[in-house]
Amino acid sequence: MVLEEEELKPLVNAWRMSNPNITQFWWDVDWVAKQCVKENKSQETHGIEFHCLSGMLFIILSPGRRLAYVKPRIGENQFGGESVTYEGVGGTKKWERLESYGPKFLENIVQAISRDILMYSIKMLSTYRIVAHVHDEVIIEANTQISVTVDFLTKK
Repeated sequence: MVLEEEELKPLVNAWRMSNPNITQFWWDVDWVAKQCVKENKSQETHGIEFHCLSGMLFIILSPGRRLAYVKPRIGENQFGGESVTYEGVGGTKKWERLESYGPKFLENIVQAISRDILMYSIKMLSTYRIVAHVHDEVIIEANTQISVTVDFLTKK
C-alpha cells in the first residue's frame, strides 16, 4: 500500500502529537546547533555539547566522541526557514553542501551511540567466535547452546 503525499501529513502530525518529548528534543537540538553556528559559541542541550572550532561543527557525545560537520553555516531550507548546512558527500557521491536540522542531527547522534554500544558488546563477547553482526545483533558460532546477558549501562 502506497500512501499519497496528502495522506502522510496527518499521520506525521498525529505521531508528533503522541510523542511531544521526542519532538521537543528534535527542536532543542535544532536550535542549539543553529545558535552554535550563528554565534560561533559552544552550546549544550540534554547533555550533548556543540562546538564550532577550526571550520567544523562538533557534536560531543559521551565519553568525548565527536561527530564532525565540515564548514558549517546557516542556510535556507526548502520551506524558507533557517537550517545548518555543511560540506559532505551527497547522494551523487560528490562533495557538496548538505543541509541538516534537529531530527537529522539527532538521528546521527542515536546512530553513533548505537554503534558505540554494539562495539562495547563485541568487546565483551570477544571470548566467543563472533562471525557477524547485523544492526544491533551479534552472531556467534558455538558448539553448545549459550545464553549471554550484558548490562551495557552498568558495565557488569
